[in-house]
Amino acid sequence: MPPRTVSDLPRGSHPAALAFPHFPARYQAVVWRNWGMVTAARLARVLKASPVNIASAARAMGLGPAASAARERLWLKRGYITLIRQNWHLLSYEQLLELLGWSPDRMAYALKEDDFLWNKLGGLKPDAPPALWRALTPEQTAQTKALKKICASIKPKGAQAHFEHPFDFLKNYGAPAAPRKKQARPSPFGLRLAYSFSAVYGDPLLDPELDPYPANMLSALADSGINAVWLQGVLYTLVPWAGENAFSAGHEKRIANLNNLIARAAKSGIGIYLYLNEPRAMPPEFFDRIPEWMGARHSNGNISPCLSNSGTLNAFKSGVSELFRRAPDLAGVFTITRSENATHCRSHPTHLKPCPRCSARPPQDLVALASNAVAEGAHAVKPEADVIVWNWSWEDEWAMQAIDQLRPDIRFMCTSETFLPTEAMGIKGLVGDYTMSKVGPGPQAVAQWRHAAERCLPTLAKVQMNNTWECSAVPYLPVPFLVKEHLNNIAAQNVTGLMVSWTLGGYPGGNLRLTETEPEELAAEWFGAGAAPGVLAAWRTFGEAFREFPLHGCPCLYTGPQNYGPMNLLFAEPTGWSATMIGFPYDDLAKWRGNHFPEEIFEEQFRKLSEGWGKGLALLEKAARRVPHLKKAAITGELNVARAAFCHFRSSFLQIRFVRLRNAGAKPAARRALLEVLGEEETLARMLLAIVRRDARIGFEASNHYYYTANSIAEKILNCRRLKEHFRKNQKEKTSN
Repeated sequence: MPPRTVSDLPRGSHPAALAFPHFPARYQAVVWRNWGMVTAARLARVLKASPVNIASAARAMGLGPAASAARERLWLKRGYITLIRQNWHLLSYEQLLELLGWSPDRMAYALKEDDFLWNKLGGLKPDAPPALWRALTPEQTAQTKALKKICASIKPKGAQAHFEHPFDFLKNYGAPAAPRKKQARPSPFGLRLAYSFSAVYGDPLLDPELDPYPANMLSALADSGINAVWLQGVLYTLVPWAGENAFSAGHEKRIANLNNLIARAAKSGIGIYLYLNEPRAMPPEFFDRIPEWMGARHSNGNISPCLSNSGTLNAFKSGVSELFRRAPDLAGVFTITRSENATHCRSHPTHLKPCPRCSARPPQDLVALASNAVAEGAHAVKPEADVIVWNWSWEDEWAMQAIDQLRPDIRFMCTSETFLPTEAMGIKGLVGDYTMSKVGPGPQAVAQWRHAAERCLPTLAKVQMNNTWECSAVPYLPVPFLVKEHLNNIAAQNVTGLMVSWTLGGYPGGNLRLTETEPEELAAEWFGAGAAPGVLAAWRTFGEAFREFPLHGCPCLYTGPQNYGPMNLLFAEPTGWSATMIGFPYDDLAKWRGNHFPEEIFEEQFRKLSEGWGKGLALLEKAARRVPHLKKAAITGELNVARAAFCHFRSSFLQIRFVRLRNAGAKPAARRALLEVLGEEETLARMLLAIVRRDARIGFEASNHYYYTANSIAEKILNCRRLKEHFRKNQKEKTSN
């Protein structure tokens, strides 16, 4: 297969990129957003300038020290999604590749396999004109001096100085804030499966330096009650199940690193599981030698390997067998058979070109066929291996029929809260998935667990214990009473195991201990008997406030501003851009609310949530005064998390209010209210900026890397100042007319 060129990379509709007028020159936005992440020399290559030019541009804006080569290496290896996302509207593909040091092939792989990245970016590449260094005009120089004054006002001073760098949590795992008491009682859940807080999702087994589970994290997870962890496995990158080809390059190294990880994890009493979303749809050239394997063709050009073809099916089973043969101590796998990634020929409801063999087969048959093939392949080599089939995105009308076809050596897992009824000010809805604000289980899980149990299949629950897309930028949400209520309800259904996190929620701490203990015991253990009553009151208040989160289906979870909080920029005029899945909220209020909640109710729910959370924060701050000195680190971390969550929830309310006021027109009362919103947004940005400077956990999520950096939050302050000037000027012009 010949190497790709830049012209081969996907572009989608390729509309004109957004402008960012709070910077006098476009290249300044590039310097600002990347300063401290990559070196001046790298930026100079991107912007066609000298390192001296770039360093001078940074000083002119008041930015701090340049990134070291070591800091740059860390961002390029562990924070590349942050770099891609914050330059998506600023740089062309050519400049992005220069920034990252990537080939077009590397970019194409990331867009396809790095947890749905292309869709998170909107399924299009904005048409960004080349950002090139140029000497500033006198007017731009004057504007830059004003920008520098703002920057000076937000630089940390004295006790507020930055004392944690991004990714510092990697070295802080296993440093307990308070000594752990011995487990008082066994957990009712035999399997407790989590994901790494910091694994690089795309291809972590290829590079040992990107160890998804360092020893200190494994011991900290074990200390939190976790006995198994998972990571993504793409079968063709682990074993060449379709024969040796370019797509399987590096498979020996990945298997070697997987076996090393399995051995290390065993020392902490933790088993390793792989997530298999298989058989992966592949580019046409994958089928050059095996055209008879070709199934459904998808709109992105990829083609499903057809499991109705006996040759494909047998090779797939053999591939799974080979995986367990090469990694004999692998604890197990779990499967998703209908997801965003196209797999078998009925993995998506519609196809650009259906498979002639499979189009007449009901989806439940293909779902069961793919699931059973994994179990048959695994158990042919390792009969005791866990094979867990997850019902994610199965349709209710045929789910029971799929369960009926599953092999008896399979464990069946349901997303616990799916289809749980919700209500906000009389507006009724249903949970899609990934919620902690609504306590499950929902009716779908209960019915399917019971049906599976009737077939003697062991049942598991997929839950989120630490955070969800309701706010994934904090390592955990301090709502233990909601979590414990959910766990108790699941245990009553005789469920035997838990998957406690997707790519988010795997922080070793927070609510994870609740599988084996009670909130009251944790409060006393972590913060001392004197502070525990106040902490418990705060936790209850956070939980009651969190129940107000307006939820129906998935739109708000994925597209709303609550995962980016104060970092999300505001615009004087509607952008027309559509919010993307955990990528860019833009100003798309219609998509935030999913066209389900009326705007005024959506706004009101976030007002109630943020104000209620603020009351809980006041209680926690009061309780912190009673925490003994030896437990101060624990309460400091708890306050950082609670305050950051407040910033996100309150900013979501303010952004909704801003868009509504802006769209309503330029009436004097609306303009005054807009200025008030901008003032509070700036205050929240300053508050969050102080938190991220002292706590590297804030703003990070494994599959999205950092949602923001200190510079991108500081940019929101520039954005608010610029908009204040705009609306004040607009108000004066209206008055004079």
